[in-house]
Amino acid sequence: MSNFLFRKSFLRIFSLLCFLLILFSWSFPVLALEESTSSNTQTETSFHVDAPCALLMEASTGTVLFEQAADEERAPASVTKVMTLLLIFDALASGQISLNDTVSVSEHASSMGGSQVFLETGETQTVETMIKCIAVASGNDAAVAMAEYISGSEEAFVSKMNARAKELGMTHTHFINCCGLDAEGHYTSARDIALMSRELTTSYPAIFDYTTIWMENITHVTIRGSSEFGLTNTNKLIRQYDGATGLKTGSTSKAGFCLSATATKNDISLIAVVMGCSSSKVRIAATSALLDYGFSICHIFTDENPPVLSPVSVRQGAVDTISCEYDKTFSYVATQDFDASKIKRKLRWNKNITAPLKKGDAVGELIYYYDSKKLGSIFVMAKESVKKATYFDYFRKLVASL
Repeated sequence: MSNFLFRKSFLRIFSLLCFLLILFSWSFPVLALEESTSSNTQTETSFHVDAPCALLMEASTGTVLFEQAADEERAPASVTKVMTLLLIFDALASGQISLNDTVSVSEHASSMGGSQVFLETGETQTVETMIKCIAVASGNDAAVAMAEYISGSEEAFVSKMNARAKELGMTHTHFINCCGLDAEGHYTSARDIALMSRELTTSYPAIFDYTTIWMENITHVTIRGSSEFGLTNTNKLIRQYDGATGLKTGSTSKAGFCLSATATKNDISLIAVVMGCSSSKVRIAATSALLDYGFSICHIFTDENPPVLSPVSVRQGAVDTISCEYDKTFSYVATQDFDASKIKRKLRWNKNITAPLKKGDAVGELIYYYDSKKLGSIFVMAKESVKKATYFDYFRKLVASL
């Protein structure tokens, strides 16, 4: 009986030990996996820039590659002028103004403090010269003169600035003036600066003709005669960073040192925004670090040869088929290892494509997948308009078929 109890106790203890050994052995890979995952996460998020607020964006797609307190609302100083320049180029594109127009400087415009090009009341300059004064030397006086020329008053122009900001989805922005002087209620965020910078540079790449100027002279013509005035670019990145193309600096006691920097290398265009830096040197170092980081991780796939589109059938139309075209070229920004050969494309047509159709109406989409994950899509558009068929059209088709 005692032997039996001994054997029974031994088996219980042995089973318990085996269970503990198995449980203990299982815990090792789990712990290793958790440590590895934590390490990877730390590596992916360890990048940091010396700026209270920052954001890095790939310009062609708007993909955000890095952000740091990007929605914090702060004074932007003269980076405000990105929106001022955007509205100037909007006015040029619509034909409201032209580069050769003559702009007269008001007393209000000439009274602007801060950075200026010392325009005098009654002095005239062309729109193009004013753009140079704003984009190169950050002239507050030139910005206000252009605002008044386009909208009649700075207040009316600022209303347009806020409306345009709303269109672009700039939810953390409110402008009080067009030049960026500190004012209660005048604020934006790093993300919103990137959004308006992207709109300006992708819609109007001609802005780079001005933002890449390092030094240039303008001529003041006043009642005292004419005199030369030298413009020097406030964005030192233009000379210090390979591939830099712009865009706008800003600094005040409230805003600190801010910069929306643009650069292009190997067909990749980036927008790096920093706000609230402690010095000009720090903001240049921070934006340079952002751009270096972006160019090191960013790869763009562009489908230059999408599937050829055949004519598509149209129901109840004056014609039976229409030609189609893609609305744009598909691009995708990858920040990890990326094998373009693994991309799959699927053409999907709308059901029951029925007349009437207008040129530009979407009739389908081309969808892109990578390892079963959807990357995005582009629309297939009607290349021509189609009217709804009349009885005469049906009769004509019947005769043609016979």
